[in-house]
Amino acid sequence: MLVTNLFHNLRINIFVYYFLTTIVFLGILYYFLLISPTQNIVLLFSILFLLLIFSGVIISKLSVDPLALHVENLQNLSKETLHELNLPIATIVTNIHLLKKSLVTEKDLKRAHRIERACEMLQERYNELDYMIKLQSANVIQESFSLDELITQRVSFLQAIYPHVKFNLELKSTQITNDKVGLSKVIDNLIDNGVKYSQNIHKITVNLRNQTLEITDYGQGMDEVEIVQVFDNYYQSNKDMQGFGIGLSMVKRFCDKNKVLLNIKSKPNSGTTVSLKFKED
Repeated sequence: MLVTNLFHNLRINIFVYYFLTTIVFLGILYYFLLISPTQNIVLLFSILFLLLIFSGVIISKLSVDPLALHVENLQNLSKETLHELNLPIATIVTNIHLLKKSLVTEKDLKRAHRIERACEMLQERYNELDYMIKLQSANVIQESFSLDELITQRVSFLQAIYPHVKFNLELKSTQITNDKVGLSKVIDNLIDNGVKYSQNIHKITVNLRNQTLEITDYGQGMDEVEIVQVFDNYYQSNKDMQGFGIGLSMVKRFCDKNKVLLNIKSKPNSGTTVSLKFKED
């Protein structure tokens, strides 16, 4: 409702200003034609040119300022909400750890474990929201970290979500400097896509060597046309799959921004391999 009112008022303001500008323009033109049909033409056009520039500045201000204010308010709301979420998540995690020490039955321990996993997923969403806010503010941090350790952490997290999937890891020790949080999202998206499109073959292979990360699934694969289209926003090769088709487009944007060479190899019914080549530190 707030956004609707914002644009409604914006349309009214622009219309009123254009109406008034047109009246002033016609009034000046009429005045000069009355007093001097043939003289002062240069002066007339100079005044009209300045009026045009002034009108452009005012219209730009009328158009941009309300939107800028609205975006700023949304960013402040996001930051405040993020701050408020941190305390309850930390409280739940701390107390569930304490409760687990007093639980003895296997049934109670399983329930506590499910709560713990749910908290970890909430923490992941918290981290993603924090990352998106920093990304909008251009405050994303480039840091040096162990890529093989990050991959192990992400696979461990995803293993709990996909317990039926077998992950084969072949990881060489690799140190890189990059956007760690953003890369975590990229790895999650690539593995998630691999699981979704593997059909009944529940196996994902992750290789890391020579500064190159390869994630391979053994599912339906893609033809050459699909490989070209797969980076488009909202594209999905299988419309029956859940999701919005934005995963690989996000991956490509990340790679382009962070100078990571992205490549896809795939054939129909033969699986897909996505490779990320990182620059040497």
